[in-house]
Amino acid sequence: MPMSRRRLIETAAALPFAAGLAVTPSGSFASTDWTPPPPTDLTPDQALELLKQGNAAFQADAPLHPSIDGRRRGEIAQAQAPIAAILSCADSRVPPELLFGRGLGELFVVRNAGNVADVAAVGSLEFAVAVLGAPLIVVMGHERCGAVAAALTVIDQAQEYPGSIGTMLEPILPAAMGARHQPGAALVNATRAHVLRTVTRLRAVASPLLIPPQEENRLRIVGAVYDLDTGAVEFLEPT
Repeated sequence: MPMSRRRLIETAAALPFAAGLAVTPSGSFASTDWTPPPPTDLTPDQALELLKQGNAAFQADAPLHPSIDGRRRGEIAQAQAPIAAILSCADSRVPPELLFGRGLGELFVVRNAGNVADVAAVGSLEFAVAVLGAPLIVVMGHERCGAVAAALTVIDQAQEYPGSIGTMLEPILPAAMGARHQPGAALVNATRAHVLRTVTRLRAVASPLLIPPQEENRLRIVGAVYDLDTGAVEFLEPT
């Protein structure tokens, strides 16, 4: 069957990327015609500490003021070396750069409704770590998340959602199901459980590209929940 014009264009557009990057036996990327920038020299713990310091300043109404001027744009125009990758909800009230006091080129942010680790999100995180050398991944949910609340209605009320929304909610359903059997507010429990399930999955099974840097202590994957009322980011660890 002849290839459609649209498919031909899409395939041609992908060729430079595919030709320029190859996966090595160690799970990293080698480049034939593109050289990635030197990665940050921060350790995972140092990167996490910077995020905590930035959030503390944000909570205190004394936010940091990282450079976003022309000089900084010039510094990163040809290359990036983020200190962390953030998988966050697309909610307009949860902008990672502001919550953590970071500037241009410092965070590699992946956002979708419900901070879901779908194929696009995991691939983006792989790129941040394997190509750009980010030493830290933060999976961040937030208080009163609409996507998690919708997942709870699927479980409790057999609610159906039109379009792709229902499909998008599927990865959240196990956390929503478990929240029904825990004491306390179901939405709070489900939000935290969804973050921790995602962290566990990324650490162990979601991506073979993320395992070697963890084993070599070059990468840390942590969970977090943002409080809309206080501005605080609470970091979580699976039990």
